Amino acid sequence: MDRYHGWMLIFAGWALAPPLCAAGLGVRIADQHGAAVADAVVTLTPHAGGETPLLPPPPAARVHFIDQKDEMFSPYLEVFRPGDSVVFRNSDRTRHHVYSFAPARKFEFMLAPGESSQPLRLDKPGVIATGCNIHDQMITYLYVTDAPVVAQSDKTGRAHIEGLVPGSYEVRVWQPLLRPGSADNVQVLTFAEASDNKELAFTVSLLPDPRAKRDRERVSY
Repeated sequence: MDRYHGWMLIFAGWALAPPLCAAGLGVRIADQHGAAVADAVVTLTPHAGGETPLLPPPPAARVHFIDQKDEMFSPYLEVFRPGDSVVFRNSDRTRHHVYSFAPARKFEFMLAPGESSQPLRLDKPGVIATGCNIHDQMITYLYVTDAPVVAQSDKTGRAHIEGLVPGSYEVRVWQPLLRPGSADNVQVLTFAEASDNKELAFTVSLLPDPRAKRDRERVSY
């Protein structure tokens, strides 16, 4: 099963090794209190007003796995490309009622202990918040993006991207707990040379993490 630990890097169709001399970007993300923010998605897309970087084609579709254990989804956040699929597995001793009403993909099914779902294909970009209709504290986010470059922050609030080609990029940051109506977290960055190395810092305003509240199991389902 694939797992993104520490710094995660996805390059669209980076089937060959990146150039030996290529630009790098470090991103640091903190919340409104200065604390490091994990599970933030950093996307890079070509900036319309600058030089368009020459980017490789998208990768082949693949299957991701989301586990359910100790009445929690694992991982909390998973990044997908359009065309990828997801399989949910129940590793608990209790059943789970998995569902999402997200516009990008709606689904609903029950999983008994030890069962796995059929692969669900995710074709549309968007955020698919997924919960359990029995255990309120259970939630996972399926982040489907067609951005050519994507990274995910680790527990230190940092993400690092290597192998960038010269050009202008819009760098955006998203996190599941962003406050509604908060400012758009975007910065424009230009790499003039393949040897450039740059750093960016983002401050995001977050809501409290609801996973800290573990409600009593609802047995009426």
